[in-house]
Amino acid sequence: MAPAQEGPVPGADGQGPRDEGAADQGSRAEGAAGQVHHNNVNQYFYGALDATQALFGIGSADSANARRRAVGRLDAGEADVVLASYVEPPCFDEAVLALQQDGVVVLVGPPGTGKRSGAVALVAAVAGGREYVVLSPGRSLEDLATGRPAFEKGVGYVLLDRMHDGPSGTADFDWRRVRDTVRESGAHLVVTTVHQVEGEAPGSVRHVPWQLPDLAAVLRVRLVRAGCAGDTVEQAVALLPAGCGITEVAVAADRIARGSDPAEVWREYGSSAARPVRDWFAAERSLQELAEVTTLAFVTGAGYRDFETCQERLEEWLAPAVWEPPAEGAAADAPRPAVDRRFSLNRNTLVAVEKRKQGALTRTVLVFPNPQYRQWVLEELWATRSTSYWNGVRNWLTELLRTQPDPGLQLSVAAGLALLARPAFDEVAESCLHPWAGGAAGPAGQSTATLVLQWMCLDEGLAAIALGVARDWVRAPDPALWSTATTVFSGALGVRFPTDAVHTLLRLIGRRAGRPMEAAAALADLVSVLAECHEDTGVVFRALAYRLAVQRGTLAAGHRKESTLDAVLTVLRARDTRTGRLVCAEVMERQPELIDKLGELWAGVLGNRPRQALALRGLNATLRALPTVCEQPEPVAARFGDALGTALQPTERRLLSTVLRPIAARPDEPAAPLIDTFLTAVLSTED
Repeated sequence: MAPAQEGPVPGADGQGPRDEGAADQGSRAEGAAGQVHHNNVNQYFYGALDATQALFGIGSADSANARRRAVGRLDAGEADVVLASYVEPPCFDEAVLALQQDGVVVLVGPPGTGKRSGAVALVAAVAGGREYVVLSPGRSLEDLATGRPAFEKGVGYVLLDRMHDGPSGTADFDWRRVRDTVRESGAHLVVTTVHQVEGEAPGSVRHVPWQLPDLAAVLRVRLVRAGCAGDTVEQAVALLPAGCGITEVAVAADRIARGSDPAEVWREYGSSAARPVRDWFAAERSLQELAEVTTLAFVTGAGYRDFETCQERLEEWLAPAVWEPPAEGAAADAPRPAVDRRFSLNRNTLVAVEKRKQGALTRTVLVFPNPQYRQWVLEELWATRSTSYWNGVRNWLTELLRTQPDPGLQLSVAAGLALLARPAFDEVAESCLHPWAGGAAGPAGQSTATLVLQWMCLDEGLAAIALGVARDWVRAPDPALWSTATTVFSGALGVRFPTDAVHTLLRLIGRRAGRPMEAAAALADLVSVLAECHEDTGVVFRALAYRLAVQRGTLAAGHRKESTLDAVLTVLRARDTRTGRLVCAEVMERQPELIDKLGELWAGVLGNRPRQALALRGLNATLRALPTVCEQPEPVAARFGDALGTALQPTERRLLSTVLRPIAARPDEPAAPLIDTFLTAVLSTED
C-alpha cells in the first residue's frame, strides 16, 4: 500500500466518502506492485482446496490444520483431548523424574514417536496446574534463558520441534541458564526435538531418547473411547500391521470408529502397504515409465493432453540420466522404441483414471490408485535415482512454472515438493525452494515456493522446518527473498506461528533498506486471515499499539516512526479477502476486548497530519460497516468512541466532531444515528 497522501477531508462537503472500498483496493494494488501473485496464491490456498492426492497431517488433506495456531495457551479442553487417549511409553517415568528434579527435560526422537502428546502429558503430570503454553520452535536458548517472555509460576510450557542451533561449545552452559530461569520462575518446560545431541549430552538438562508407546494399547484405548464394539476392537488390534507410526494408528482408529472395515483400513498402513509401489520399482523400468510416475507425483489431477505434454518434456530432461538397454536384436547404441503414451499410461499399475464432476461436465484426470502412493513413489524415486536424474526434475519443474503459470499446477507441484521434503528436505530446499523464492523461476516460482511452505504447515513434522526456512529468507541479503517471506508469513505460516510472523513483519517494516509497505500489506493480509480463521487478531493489534506507544515520545519523524504509522493505517483499513468487509469492524464484534487497542491505533493515525485525511475516511467506513457485522452496533460504537476519545488529544476530538457531525446530521444518512452515538462517546471523554 502506498503511503497516505493529503486529500480532501471526507464529509467536509456534506457528502462523505463515496467509495472507500475502491480506495482501499487501489491502495493495496499500488503498494503490492509486482507482488500481486503472492496475494492470489494465499487466497487460492485458503479457498477451495482440491487436494485429494496430497495427504498431510492427521486426517483428510485439506487446509484445516493450517487454519489453527500451533503456539500459545493450550486450554484445559484442548489438553484433555490430547490426554484422554494417551498411553505412556516405557521412557515416560524417566522423563517425569527429570522434569521433577530439573524443571526442564528434552525429548529426543524421530517424527512419529508421539513426542508432542508426550510433552503435554509430562507437564500435566508434573506441573500440577491446568495451564499449558506451547512456545514457538523458533525460540533460541538465549530467549529461554532470559525469560523472553517471562515464565509464569505454576504453568507448564511445551516447546515442540526446537530448531537446531548448530554445534556449540557452550551447549551445557546455555541449557544450565535455561534450567535456572525456569526453576526460579516456578514453571516447568518440556522441549522436543528430532536432532540428536552431538557428542556428550548436556549434563545440566537431561535429554531423554523418546520411544513409541505400545501401539496396540493406543489403538485399543482410542476404539474403546469411541464406543466401538468389543469384537471390532479385537479384530482391529489383531490385524494391526508392523511398521505403523503413532499418527497412522490414530488415523486408522478414527476411520474404524466411523464404521470402516478394519481389514480394509489396515491395507493402507504399515510396512506392507507400500509393497505395490516397491514391487513396481523393483522391476526394470524404461525412461517413459519412470517419467510417467514422476510426472504424476508433481502434476496430479491433470487430463490426458496436459499430462502427456508435461511428461514428454520431462523425458527430454531425463534422457541423459537414464540408461536404457537396446531392444533385442538392435544395435548397442540404439534407444528403446517408445510406446504410445496413452497405451503405456493405461497399463501402468501406479496410474489410475478418475472421473471428476465440474459443473455439468465430467473431466477425466490421472491420479494414483491410492493417495498414499504419491508419498511412496517420491520416496522410491529419491532412494533409487541419481543426482543427475533429480537435476533433470528440477530443470523440468522450473521450466513448467515459467511457461505454465497456472495456480492449479503451482498447487500440485508445491504439494509434491512438500511430500518430497519428508525424505529429502535438503534437495527440495537447495534445488527448488531457495532459487525459486529468489526469483529464479519468475513470479510463478516465488508463488510456488510460498505454497510449498504453506503445504508443509499442514504436516506437524514439517511446520517448524517451514518456519525456519522463512526466517532464513528474512535474514538473507536478497530483497527478493524478503518479498517471498512476507507472503509466507501473511498466510498459513502466520496462522500457525502468529507471534513469529508479527515480529518478523514488523522487523521488515522497520528495515530502512527493505520494502516496508510490502511488509505492511502482508501484516494486513495476516490480520484478514487470522480473522477468517477465527484466531486471535490481537497478536497484531497489540504489537502495533506497543510499537506506536514507544515511538509516540519521539518528536523527530524518522523512517521507523513513519513506516510504523503507515503499517497501522494499512492494517486498520484491511478487508476480508472473501467478503470485502473491513476486518477492524468485524474484530470489534468478535473480540470486544481489543476495542481499547483499536482506539489507541486509530488515535495514532488520526493525530498525524500527513495521514489524517485517509485515516478519517477509513474511520468513517469502519463506522458504516458496524451494522453489517454486529447484531447490536450501537453499544459497540459507543465503546469504540469511548476508547478513541480517551486516546485522542482535546483538539483532535473536536476536529473529529467537526468532520463527522455533518454526516450524522443528514436526514438521509442511514448511519447517522450510529455516528452520533460514536461522537457522543468520543466527546464525553473531555476533561
